[in-house]
Amino acid sequence: MTVKPRNVKPATKTAARPRTKPAEVRLDELMGAAETLFLSQGVEGTTINDIVAHAQVAKGTFYHYFASKNEMLEALGRRYTEQFLVTLQEAVDACANNDWVERLRVWIYTNIETYAKTYRVHDIVYTNHHHHDRSNQDKNAILDQLTEIIDQGTAAGVWAPDDSRVVALLIYSGVHGATDDIIAADLQDCSVFARNVAQACLRMLSPVAN
Repeated sequence: MTVKPRNVKPATKTAARPRTKPAEVRLDELMGAAETLFLSQGVEGTTINDIVAHAQVAKGTFYHYFASKNEMLEALGRRYTEQFLVTLQEAVDACANNDWVERLRVWIYTNIETYAKTYRVHDIVYTNHHHHDRSNQDKNAILDQLTEIIDQGTAAGVWAPDDSRVVALLIYSGVHGATDDIIAADLQDCSVFARNVAQACLRMLSPVAN
């Protein structure tokens, strides 16, 4: 007697769901939790236990990425600068490629606007930075971005500064100091102020004589 095989449906494979989040996502969430807590209760008032509880991760996860809270704070500083630079670059890239006056104006305006919105995070992550810190790599990265805009405008014949780096330093320091002033004054809308600062900074650049 021949036994007919039963009509067995082939097993369907279901896509395996990842048990854990990608490392970069987990790290970003961990740093985001720390930033939120630092803003709400201060760096000193926040413990590593607070951070991992807020991020809903094990304490070992924290130590996988950071040796201490101070090391995390340094990483938050780097992240702040990276995000700041991206914001500036995206604003500049939205301008016409050959309009160097507008690109510089927008860089200055966006710098003021972004700093005014994020100064509380800035003050947390840069608490140990001073104006005389000559090895401030984050400041240098922003200065390099600004200097490049000035140099490109010079190469295009828009202006002719004696020293583009000096002009960049003056603009950077002026913008930073001016924004500190409106933060202290608790100015809610800084748009007019930012435009006026941008116009004043542009006057530092000597236009090429026609």
